[in-house]
Amino acid sequence: MLDERAKLLLKALVERYIADGQPVGSRTLSKASGLELSPATIRNVMSDLEDLGLIVSPHTSAGRIPTARGYRLFVDTMLTVQRGAIPEHRLAHDQPQKVLSNAANLLSNLSQFVGVVVAPRHTSIFRHIEFLRLSERRVLVIIVSPEGDVQNRVIFTEVDYEQPQLVEAANFLNTHYVGLDIEQVRERLKTEVDSLRAEIASLMNAAVAANSEVLAEKQDEVVISGEKNLLSVSDFAHDMGHLRRAFELFEQKAQLMRLLDVTGRAEGVRIFIGGESQVVPFEDLSIVSAPYEVDGQIVGTLGVVGPTRMAYDRMIQIVDITSKLVSNALSHRK
Repeated sequence: MLDERAKLLLKALVERYIADGQPVGSRTLSKASGLELSPATIRNVMSDLEDLGLIVSPHTSAGRIPTARGYRLFVDTMLTVQRGAIPEHRLAHDQPQKVLSNAANLLSNLSQFVGVVVAPRHTSIFRHIEFLRLSERRVLVIIVSPEGDVQNRVIFTEVDYEQPQLVEAANFLNTHYVGLDIEQVRERLKTEVDSLRAEIASLMNAAVAANSEVLAEKQDEVVISGEKNLLSVSDFAHDMGHLRRAFELFEQKAQLMRLLDVTGRAEGVRIFIGGESQVVPFEDLSIVSAPYEVDGQIVGTLGVVGPTRMAYDRMIQIVDITSKLVSNALSHRK
């Protein structure tokens, strides 16, 4: 437990270090905190904070910098977010993938770090289906998801269907199967296949297989923007090892997706500070993230990845605003 004086000094130290990127000495801390304390008193408090693992003294300086634990205490108990400091932005109600790409760019541009968006897990439910004859025994399957995504797949059929047959089959499927997920369709086909006309049953089975292939390819996409911004971050510029580990994280999208997926289980903005757990295995990286929704249902996650020395109050606003913009753009497309 820290007394008020120690909390004020820690808060001042973290804010000063975030702003300047330089270890904070007792004289600077005295001015920044506004407390009329002797240098000896401030040094004693800083020594106590260091013993608690909240700050550390780099080898090259007498000043102190926050540890991941110090950042965590600062974020949880001392951070104040000034609303309205981020200019107003809009995301066009475009195709879902375009919305997510624009959101990643927006996060990156506003933060000057890396913007990451985990795409929604694609639903196996279709809103509309069409069949188009391409040539002998080659048919284009067009599947429209409830989110408005359009997926095309070429299938090869055992018989050569004429276009009127394909239209009739599509009309039947759109009337009787729309709104069901693929597993439900499969189960119904098992029991209804004998009563369905042969061409309808065959085309439906082909459509189910095609949709399953599309889902397997599209599942768990991660959109990343602004990796090169880390090249200009002073915290990484002097340590190629840190920079290399950061870029490896973005290359291993599965790990990044698992990391961000943690936030998809809770509402609101969450902050993960490097080195404090297995969630963020890199001591020099922090993530500010939030889920986004479609029609009130959480479907994905987005966030900013940057150095632990970031302006957390600003990042919270950027992520919070962007999640609302994405939710609005995706929910109003229908």
